[in-house]
Amino acid sequence: MPVENIITENLDIWTSAIKTKSPSGRGSSKKLELYGINKLRELILDLAFKGKLVPQDCNDEPADILLASIDEEKQRLILDKKIRKPKALPDLQAINKPFEMPEGWSWTFLGRVCKKLTDGSHNPPSDSGSGYPMLSSQNVNFGRIDFANPSRFVNEENFQKEHLRTQAKPNDVLLNIVASIGRSAVVPENAPKFVLQRSVAVLDSQLDSHFLSWQLVSPLCLDYYDKNAKGTAQKGIYLGKLGEMLIVVPPIKEQVRITQKIDELMGLCDQLESQTEASIKAHQTLLKSLLETLTNAKDADELNESWQRISEHFDVLFTTEDSIDQLKQTILQLAVMGKLVKQDLNDEPASRLLERIDAEKEQLIKDKKIKKQKPLPPISDEEKPFDLPDGWKWVKFDHIAKNEKNALKAGPFGSALKKSFYVEDGYKIYGQEQVISGDENIGDYYINQEKFESLISCKVQPGDMLISLVGTIGKVLILSQEAKQGIINPRLVKLSLHDDVSREYIRIVLGSRLIQEELFDKSHGSTMNVLNLGLLRQLVFPLPKVIEQKRIVTRVHELLALCDNLKCKFQAQQKVKVNISHAFVKQVK
Repeated sequence: MPVENIITENLDIWTSAIKTKSPSGRGSSKKLELYGINKLRELILDLAFKGKLVPQDCNDEPADILLASIDEEKQRLILDKKIRKPKALPDLQAINKPFEMPEGWSWTFLGRVCKKLTDGSHNPPSDSGSGYPMLSSQNVNFGRIDFANPSRFVNEENFQKEHLRTQAKPNDVLLNIVASIGRSAVVPENAPKFVLQRSVAVLDSQLDSHFLSWQLVSPLCLDYYDKNAKGTAQKGIYLGKLGEMLIVVPPIKEQVRITQKIDELMGLCDQLESQTEASIKAHQTLLKSLLETLTNAKDADELNESWQRISEHFDVLFTTEDSIDQLKQTILQLAVMGKLVKQDLNDEPASRLLERIDAEKEQLIKDKKIKKQKPLPPISDEEKPFDLPDGWKWVKFDHIAKNEKNALKAGPFGSALKKSFYVEDGYKIYGQEQVISGDENIGDYYINQEKFESLISCKVQPGDMLISLVGTIGKVLILSQEAKQGIINPRLVKLSLHDDVSREYIRIVLGSRLIQEELFDKSHGSTMNVLNLGLLRQLVFPLPKVIEQKRIVTRVHELLALCDNLKCKFQAQQKVKVNISHAFVKQVK
């Protein structure tokens, strides 16, 4: 079957096999990998360099004659002292070949076909600010060289020195050999004068330049880089090892035909990719618009109408993990806006709860059990992002905390809790491992009673909410009634809330877009996001009526369970599609 037919008759395989990447933060782009189209590109290159992409022509001069011509020219250049004598290559006959080639093709080493195979500067000069561009691996992409954004510029003196070494010129092939190994491109005819850093190799051969460049990014060569690259922080492949890489050499005329066919088919892949990305973008726009009808609903009745319309098209709207996550966020946002459940005028308003908390506090102050604190400033209108239903109140954590000392508390400073204080058993140290996993029972860090009493301000009790502060910020663990006695470590904050406040509702609040966006914006740190208790204390959020909090929690759990079921089904479907595309490619090969 012609490859064009493989593409056009199996569009669903290529365009529907999509993998989800791990997001790197709020608003991170490229969360989706077009796996099917990537596999199609891999298939095209694999077929090309196995001789299955274009028909052979028996009238073409066989490759061994081309290789003999290359050997003769290299010998002449060595005798004329224009190039150095290369290092001896391994015995080609003693090496197992990965596959059978068509008649007229030859196996050889990359070093044999190159009269120049070198890398750029190992000690790049200082940036002169202007002059000639010095390119690094960041400038070499698949089939394209970025001359506009070089890693640095070099002056005339350094250019002459470095250019003398590499002598990169039009139709040479550039190949990344450090970091992003395997990206390759041909130097165009209109290229400006430039020099290279050592992360890029330059190759000059008598093969068709574009044919060689495509082969260097084919599965055959990528597999070689993967097996032979060295290094820990940044892998690279040595020039000597690169020269020993097996490549295929067809007749020169067939090289041109293969290159033309690859360009044509990759163009089709580009169209498929563009159409798929446009479709995904349109889907995201539609989804955002429809979800906004939910958050813009005036009341629960209008919300139910919009929800009904959306629920009738779940199978069309929620077709990616990201779309399901957006639905989850919308549910949480609706919950904190008071639009998820109907209001009941008979419910006790949240103001009564706040009055009870204040009354308890006054009594405890009167009984000298706690000290009187500075009154909390009122919440300004500017701090309130939207209107609340009747009976709800805007609050901060200090308004709803338990009336006891250290109800809101960050973990101890690092010097107060060193690993040298740990013991095999005793009072548990709660950290991010418990919070992120959602399991209070894991972990085996403990301190003795003396150390516990010295850090008593950081103690935890059943019902406390533990919040992660570093890296994975805003994650919440609610301690059960069976939680072990212990303290929090420096990476957590504990919230001891009044008994009439639903911890599960506060978990919903902390997971909502209202709070997550504020946490993300206000967190700071050079390499990771970092929160602190001061930032948490500044958060302003809605407090529903006590009974309504429970109704909201019940409804949210029901809807999130629906989302989780959707995600499980989607993941299963995507796994099948990815496996189908993988199996299809394997079968065609």
